Amino acid sequence: MGRVTICGIDTSTLPKLNCRECDELLVRIKAGDKEARELFLRANMRLVLSCVGRFSKSQESSDDLFQVGMVGLLKALENFDISLNVRFSTYAVPMILGEIKRALRDRTTIKVSRSMRDTAYRALKARERMMETSAEEPQLMEIAEEIGVPLKEVACALDAVSEPISFYEPVYSDGDDKVALLDQLADKKETGDNWSEQIALHEALKNVPPRELEVIKLRYFDGKTQIEISRLVGISQAQVSRLEKSALARIKAAIE
Repeated sequence: MGRVTICGIDTSTLPKLNCRECDELLVRIKAGDKEARELFLRANMRLVLSCVGRFSKSQESSDDLFQVGMVGLLKALENFDISLNVRFSTYAVPMILGEIKRALRDRTTIKVSRSMRDTAYRALKARERMMETSAEEPQLMEIAEEIGVPLKEVACALDAVSEPISFYEPVYSDGDDKVALLDQLADKKETGDNWSEQIALHEALKNVPPRELEVIKLRYFDGKTQIEISRLVGISQAQVSRLEKSALARIKAAIE
């Protein structure tokens, strides 16, 4: 890792320890040596920084995540058993990552109860454990059985801690054609009766070619999503989007 200044700390000045020095410091720390503890924590700040780097896409500042990661490092040091044949870094990294993940979940704009966050955390940890022994991602039902929590509660908890995204977030892009999340949502309110009440639909639809008309009927009369229409009609979602836009433009022009 190159030179980095974070939270007022120049990482190039941090001490470097080999395995033997690390083990010796841990023994001194368990004996109550405060100087050894300070040196050990400073030397392992790089470990925290490497964990923080995994959350580069987060909207939280690196400084804040670093501080939270240091809390995880402290917890790891307090709980580490030097009698076990395990390197400290192997033990500490999951605790640092867990502390950061919990902080990010707690800081979401949507307030989630503590019990629901705990259920989500248990479910996520169970999924990680299950994926270590299987190449396929476990189903929600399997996760629910693993942690002994009803499926509905697991699903609600995971949804609650997920970061909200905009309806206009692009989920598909092909050159200038972009499909937003909103385009994949079925609109149950846009029925044929509503359209007839609002515009001269029957006259306007006379100007729409059969292919575009089929898409309009499926989209607005039957409440299908663009993905569902693409499967029914046998064309790509991008083509469905283009046909829909073209049809709406013709209808608008006819009405005007």
